[in-house]
Amino acid sequence: MLATAESCTGGMIAAACTDLSGSSNWFERGFVTYSDVAKTEQLGVAPALVAQHGAVSEVVARAMAFGAVRHSKAQVSVAVTGVAGPTGGSAEKPVGTVWFGFQVDGQLTSETRRFDGDRAAVRSATVVHALERLLHLIG
Repeated sequence: MLATAESCTGGMIAAACTDLSGSSNWFERGFVTYSDVAKTEQLGVAPALVAQHGAVSEVVARAMAFGAVRHSKAQVSVAVTGVAGPTGGSAEKPVGTVWFGFQVDGQLTSETRRFDGDRAAVRSATVVHALERLLHLIG
């Protein structure tokens, strides 16, 4: 079973999964944790991690992926946190920066990508990459 933990995509990964007929056989739930408080309350992300590293960071993406499995009946998760734009970017984390966290078979992995384009393009590319990478990890 799969659980998603989404910030910058606002539930788009869960929506893409549940667009598929039969997804109730493998999709358990989706967490939309757009705010830092939601990340803490729904996924158990420690506020200190967000304060120290920022919401858009490897450590937070990994904590989100871990929390999605811990707070669900799923065995697999994908988490995303990023800067979709057009505002909110910085020199360290420019618009288009997205961190991905995955938990598969008890193993946490993470990676970052930088996507070009407007807000819609960044969010769409995030969904595609998240699902393609997840399929690779479970395949």
